[in-house]
Amino acid sequence: MADLTTTYMGLKLKSPVIAGACELTSNIDKIKKIEQAGAGAIFCKSLFEEEIQLESLELDKDLHQHDDMHPEALTIFPDLEEKGPDYHLYWIKKTKNNSEIPVIASLNAVNEEIWIEYAKKIEQTGVDGIELNLYSSPCINQNTSSKIEEKQLAILKKIRKAIDLPISVKLSPYYTNLSGFIKQIDNIGIDGFVLFNRFFQSNIDINSEKFTMQFNFSHKDDNRLPLRFTGLLAGKVKGALCSSTGIMDSDDVIRMILAGADAVQVVSTLYKNGPNHIKTILTGLEKWMDEKHYSNLKDFRGKMSQEKLNSKDIWAYKRAQYVRMLMQPSEDLMNKIF
Repeated sequence: MADLTTTYMGLKLKSPVIAGACELTSNIDKIKKIEQAGAGAIFCKSLFEEEIQLESLELDKDLHQHDDMHPEALTIFPDLEEKGPDYHLYWIKKTKNNSEIPVIASLNAVNEEIWIEYAKKIEQTGVDGIELNLYSSPCINQNTSSKIEEKQLAILKKIRKAIDLPISVKLSPYYTNLSGFIKQIDNIGIDGFVLFNRFFQSNIDINSEKFTMQFNFSHKDDNRLPLRFTGLLAGKVKGALCSSTGIMDSDDVIRMILAGADAVQVVSTLYKNGPNHIKTILTGLEKWMDEKHYSNLKDFRGKMSQEKLNSKDIWAYKRAQYVRMLMQPSEDLMNKIF
């Protein structure tokens, strides 16, 4: 039987398939099903800075709601509900205590103080690692791309210095020179990279002339971008690579490992097919490995990364790929068009 164990962020995983941060990883019963299906690790649902700021405002409101009432109150303790980031931290700790596989927390902040404060608090929960979601809202202001990147690098340096937990960074593909930026992050000593974050995209209903808010699942073709950058980065950074977005079945997992991924994150396919689909993915991976006579993931990891490609295929990850397709379109494609 093929050995599916791998290492990500310095953590030993029983399989390369990781459940990404989502609603499914915010429920102990669902997490148990994900674990039993063979997942190597889980990423807890993200804690967002907006939740932290909202709790601060609501707490202030609760504490002062009786200020103008009769001074002889029945109790000095306001009626506060359990909510917000403190409860999130409690839940992360509970998840870790009830899991037999590595549990990685996820933090999505903006301000430096919040990043550092909550990275420290998350470390105190006893989790195995932390995922930092980097993102800059698109807006017209005086910030150049270099200033945004400098700020993010400065924050990562301070977090790396503040905590001992393994750290992964989940990135968007929207950087001027993504590979170069990742290399700078790698030099800080970050332990892993998740390629890529999938963001909410709003839409407009033309009949009601209102915005529509809906959850957008990823599709198989969406994995082409993480595949490309996984192949470009494999063997060139010290941090581990985790491919994410559009990974739906065993074929997609195999492709990512061939490109050089140490692990993959899945979310949409779990919503569509249920947690037990992880078992189906792993069964397909094992079958393929047995047919190819690969005894473990190391036997073929990165086999088709840019670093290991021969001269004939070196164009696959380059701009030349686009040029070659334009100059020599396939016969099948031409028949479909004409």
